[in-house]
Amino acid sequence: MTSPAAQPAPAPKKDPMKSFRGIMAATLILEVIVVALALPVVAKLGGGVGTGTGYLVLGLIAALIGTCALLKHSWAVYVIVAIHVVMVASWFALTALGGIGVVFSLVWAYLLWLRRDVAKRMAEGRLPSQRR
Repeated sequence: MTSPAAQPAPAPKKDPMKSFRGIMAATLILEVIVVALALPVVAKLGGGVGTGTGYLVLGLIAALIGTCALLKHSWAVYVIVAIHVVMVASWFALTALGGIGVVFSLVWAYLLWLRRDVAKRMAEGRLPSQRR
């Protein structure tokens, strides 16, 4: 006879990782809005939107929106990390954009830590939806 501790935890009725993709998409859209607010800064301080800095901001906006469509893939997190590396590295082109990159990198670090914690709790059977 097996002991209760040896039995695997029942799968949750709702997949918590599916809802986490919604949180990731919402964070990306909020980030798009904040990065788009850097366009007036580029227009005033960066030489205009038609310069390399303006194209960098527009490219980051397009990359963040495009990443929303890739969230169902397991490698989407690596794309998000790469975008944030570029954003933090753009500190030298536009300090405001680098600051936005640092702030949202911290937000993403926290979100990924939460995801890891939920996965660990799901494996241990400690989620409220897994309780009998």
